[in-house]
Amino acid sequence: MTAPRGYAVATIGGDGIGPEVCDQAIRVLDEAADRFGFSVRWTDFDWSCARFAETGAMMPDDGIDQLRPFDAILLGAVGYPSVPDHVSLWGLLIPIRRAFDQYVNLRPARLLPGVTGPLRDIDAADLDMVIVRENSEGEYSTEGGRHDVGAADEYATQVARFSRHGVERIARYAFELARSRSGRVASATKSNGIIHTMPYWDEIVDEVAAGYPDIELRRYHVDALAARMVTAPGSLDVIVASNLFGDILSDLAAALVGGLGLAASGNLNPEHTGPSMFESIHGSAPDIAGQGIANPIAQIQAGAMMLRHLGEADAADAVERAIETVLAEAAVRTPDLGGAASTAQMGTAVVEALSREPGAEAIA
Repeated sequence: MTAPRGYAVATIGGDGIGPEVCDQAIRVLDEAADRFGFSVRWTDFDWSCARFAETGAMMPDDGIDQLRPFDAILLGAVGYPSVPDHVSLWGLLIPIRRAFDQYVNLRPARLLPGVTGPLRDIDAADLDMVIVRENSEGEYSTEGGRHDVGAADEYATQVARFSRHGVERIARYAFELARSRSGRVASATKSNGIIHTMPYWDEIVDEVAAGYPDIELRRYHVDALAARMVTAPGSLDVIVASNLFGDILSDLAAALVGGLGLAASGNLNPEHTGPSMFESIHGSAPDIAGQGIANPIAQIQAGAMMLRHLGEADAADAVERAIETVLAEAAVRTPDLGGAASTAQMGTAVVEALSREPGAEAIA
């Protein structure tokens, strides 16, 4: 008899609306687990800006070691106005990404049924792209610093580190992903203005592309690519980009599909040598925290990405279909989507839609 599948998942609700949307994602994922014959053991960590205010640290010194045994991490949001962003991010999110070699930041952007985006005459079939963002180096390095502090000629430097290993593996991931989609990759560059790192990026991406003759590669300057995402989104599918460019483009993509409340991401360790981390890409939204009106869809989508990464593809598909059902029916909508539903009501709607999906026995 086959032993039941079980997963240990660490949850870090974090700040602002993070715990609220995490709670709803957990409700949905528990329903998926029941219907598809596996279990999830949740362990909550209160690491946050509130913890920083009390202790001077976003997480304990052994935080990485505490997370290491888990199969995955579900993260709500990080950030609060009283704590500088570079403190909160470099005290929690970025150390986790780097400690577990989560070198792929995968950010799907698809216009879902029932959602009206800001682009005129664009329907769901015309906007379905995914941004593959390099997540471990590039412009987000610790190299550099402030010099001659207090002097009239004070200045700061920031070194962007691009390694052959780092560019090769993110490009390879993008090409492999494109094979399962349309067979098209767009590479974001700025080699006309950034003289060292971007030509280096282009050269290595081209070298990797030579091993994928079935994949069409097009190179775009990042500013032109941003414009193309608005004017011709249907021409784009897989976008591979450096840490900074991918970060910026994915926020634009989120706006195009209806807002940050619908945008999920995964920080992936594709080789499974450490836990991967899944999150919505919105911030902690302290202006609406505690009001129970935040849209949990992005966090639920992040949970579906987590299930797929763990090998539970049928359950992930069912969760995504449930989301689509709720949005298409339009009976339950949070304020960001023009409705008056609460965070919990949206979560309940997805749970109920998921309960109507075929479970493991029907699929088998």
